Amino acid sequence: MRLIQNMTSIAESAPPPAPPRAIRMAVIGGSGVGKTALVVRFLTRRFIGDYERNAGNLYSREVQVDGEQVTIQVQDTPGVEMTDNAINLPDHVTCSIQWADAVVLVYSTTDRRSFDLIEQLHRQVARSGGANMPPVILLANKSDLLHLRRVDPQQGQLLASALGCSFYEVSASEDYSQVHQAFHRLCRQLAQQQQPPATPPPPPPATSSTEKRRSPLIPRPKSPNMQDLKRRFRQALSAKVRTVTSV
Repeated sequence: MRLIQNMTSIAESAPPPAPPRAIRMAVIGGSGVGKTALVVRFLTRRFIGDYERNAGNLYSREVQVDGEQVTIQVQDTPGVEMTDNAINLPDHVTCSIQWADAVVLVYSTTDRRSFDLIEQLHRQVARSGGANMPPVILLANKSDLLHLRRVDPQQGQLLASALGCSFYEVSASEDYSQVHQAFHRLCRQLAQQQQPPATPPPPPPATSSTEKRRSPLIPRPKSPNMQDLKRRFRQALSAKVRTVTSV
């Protein structure tokens, strides 16, 4: 009975496990491009056709990334509008860019204006991130609406190459695997970047090397002076002879 009590006390005193690592992403784009649909599709596998626009909700879920349990936090943002060739960027969007570890830029293949917004949005991300600009991917949504298409896939690929980011053309309504692939690759990239650097091996013990360096400096014992020993021996012998003669 004592053994059971002791084991219980040890288990109760053990520290709680560390919380899962968090990966934060901000999804930015024009109004009506399907940002919320993409986020919900990625996190829940479900597609809901009607959402409240410009809600700016934060979605969170724990997922497995390369065998590690990770908390994914995705910030949906209000739609960005363009007026007189300039973008109207809400404060919430600017704060989301500064908060995020990565940014997903979204346009609709059926809306040319949303595509024209991307380059300016990318400049805003670079300006807000400064030297620590977060990773960015370009996501083209509504690829299933071929009869309404206004932006060709080649145009999206060329823009992504010019901006130096990955490009995905997906359909949130029809294909979960495409959406999951885009977001999951970004999660893997962030997880690898956030891994702590490998601990360097400890230096070798200093005792042996120090002893080897100091050993030549230890003074060696002097050899006896044979001439001095002979001189002392003759002095002692002559003194003994004088003593015997005087007697």
